[in-house]
Amino acid sequence: MNAELPDPRANAEDTLAGLTLAEGILLLVLGVLALACPVLASKWIAAMLGIAFLVGGLVSWVSTLARASRLQKLVCFWRLVVATLFVITGSWIVTQIASGPEGAARQVASLALALGVVFLVEGLVACVVALGNRQVRGWGWGLTNGIVTLILGLLILTMKPLALMGVLGLLVGISFLFSGIDLLVFSASFHRRSS
Repeated sequence: MNAELPDPRANAEDTLAGLTLAEGILLLVLGVLALACPVLASKWIAAMLGIAFLVGGLVSWVSTLARASRLQKLVCFWRLVVATLFVITGSWIVTQIASGPEGAARQVASLALALGVVFLVEGLVACVVALGNRQVRGWGWGLTNGIVTLILGLLILTMKPLALMGVLGLLVGISFLFSGIDLLVFSASFHRRSS
């Protein structure tokens, strides 16, 4: 009697399919919640974003200084300016969030404005760096990123204060919703086992 052993690849595939489905469902739920309560979602996003900006700015400082000998002086200077903006913005956000829930709406609107300024400067710097390095393969992607970031910064800065209170929650909610749908569709088609 030959007993068939379970195929370990099939078990791994089932596990991956389950994880992908779970992630898709989680993102869908978070997306719907963020869309239903954009101001509350914006506050949570603000806290995470503040920490991310702070850490990202510090890492960018270290990275830029470590590569300073290989970068043009102007590029190095502007990268340090953007990194400093990230550190200042991150520190300010964390301080504002720690002050309590009573000023949440004002904090989130202020964060959105600060984010708009950071995106505006980051977009300008990315465009200048990309245009200054046209000889490097892939410079067009850097320019595209700069233009998109610049436009996003301009959009945020031209919004009315009331609209700013939920802008972060709405943007993340939409992103999570589409990411969740993408994962569910991907999981359903990619992990389909043949019978």
